[in-house]
Amino acid sequence: MAYGNRMMNETHPTSVPPVTQRRLRNGAMIGGVFIISAIVLKVLGQPVSCKCGSWSLWSGDVWSTHNSQHLFDPYSLTHVLHGVLFCGLLWLLPQRISLLARLMLCVLIEAAWETFENTPFVIERYRTATMSLDYYGDSIVNSFGDNLSCFAGYLLALRLGLRRTAAFFVVTELVLLFWIRDCLALNVLMLLYPIEAIKQWQMTGHGL
Repeated sequence: MAYGNRMMNETHPTSVPPVTQRRLRNGAMIGGVFIISAIVLKVLGQPVSCKCGSWSLWSGDVWSTHNSQHLFDPYSLTHVLHGVLFCGLLWLLPQRISLLARLMLCVLIEAAWETFENTPFVIERYRTATMSLDYYGDSIVNSFGDNLSCFAGYLLALRLGLRRTAAFFVVTELVLLFWIRDCLALNVLMLLYPIEAIKQWQMTGHGL
């Protein structure tokens, strides 16, 4: 009898635990959003990677043609802050909405922004209204990195809590401001309501 039970277990292995099934399903859903976002960017004409022909995990010079072309760059930190902000805003939703549903909303909002950001209208707006004179949109690889950064920012905010998250947000903005003379707040301001004095200050800081 014991032998028969052992044979049945070998023939019919135990099913995947429910927790693992949920994690696989959730990962597949998030991955699916990233893939759809990449396909849309390809349709919009964005390159897969840097047109220079090289590939790198990091590009630190926001004034070079490599900016927004490799996986991560200084502006990846602004996308981390996207995730932080989305975490706070989505927490205002009714508590019956699960953490997973909130996370999926964050991923969808960021993917939608990545698509909108790479439309001709927004690209031209960046080029004329902000310091991003040589901006021609993100590569698909860079957009994927931005989505990952937002995802990481959301999870980080969940772990840190309100006070430490607020401190992280302020410190990150200040670091970016002194590092590249730009940050999330300035980026949004210059995109919506450009101020010439700020633009000149940003450009002067880089010798332009």
